[in-house]
Amino acid sequence: MPPALTAFAAGPGALPARFATVLFVLAAGALFSGFTSLERVAAPSSKLVDRHWQQSGSARFDDHAAYQDFLDTYVRTDRNGVNRVAYGRVSAADRERLDAYVDTLAGQKVTALARQDQLALWINLYNAKTIAIILDNYPVSSIRDIRSGTFSAGPWNRNVVTVEGRALSLNDIEHGIIRPIFKDARIHYVINCAAVGCPNLGKKAYRGASLSKAMDRAARAFVNSPHGVMVASDGSVTLSKIFNWFRDDFGRSEADVLKHVANYADPQVRAALAAPRSVEYEYDWALNSLAGGSGS
Repeated sequence: MPPALTAFAAGPGALPARFATVLFVLAAGALFSGFTSLERVAAPSSKLVDRHWQQSGSARFDDHAAYQDFLDTYVRTDRNGVNRVAYGRVSAADRERLDAYVDTLAGQKVTALARQDQLALWINLYNAKTIAIILDNYPVSSIRDIRSGTFSAGPWNRNVVTVEGRALSLNDIEHGIIRPIFKDARIHYVINCAAVGCPNLGKKAYRGASLSKAMDRAARAFVNSPHGVMVASDGSVTLSKIFNWFRDDFGRSEADVLKHVANYADPQVRAALAAPRSVEYEYDWALNSLAGGSGS
């Protein structure tokens, strides 16, 4: 227990009254600091799930037309810049086509593909399967309302696809394959977990040949949105919790995170990041549903 909490644990009556408020503020600060650190420790680590996925070849895969049709039909950008999905309006036929697309991706010999086509496939598979999971459980207020088990918020730990004979969860795809193999912080800007606070669900299917430029665009869009970075009038900065949960992907320290973010920031935001008065982290887990559908 931090020193401030140790002293406060004795109770206000054990201390002069004039110190009670000061100790309460110190305790609250220590609790907040400890909580943000705990969140970072609890976040999934980047750890290869199976060495099998380290293999690559030269084959190409670029058939994302069915997914693009779904995105064109059901994804719209709201006035706050959030790409929202009309989950409540998805037709049975379009749902079948989405499931068929997921099956097509899962049926590929991924280890025979060139690296960038592999990455594009994994990202599209993750995002499309996440949409399918939301549709399976809709209406919900948040993806965290969907359980993997009795004590598990969210669907990320349960096996949801089989690729090359190996059952995989969403966490396996993101933290057991994409992060450890590709080692690119920009992947956090293109993987979408159906939350308003997440970087936007891309309105275009990702393709290997254009993936790097697409990731750069997604990084700039998120960093310069209020869900990525907010700068208050007093110079304090609020970052997405993504930069806290996965800090090691962005650098060794908070200063490294700020430098990374500054690379994609507009001039005004970049100036604030150079010497912020304070840094806090927030995240909005509300579902990225489009208003007008049931449960939106």
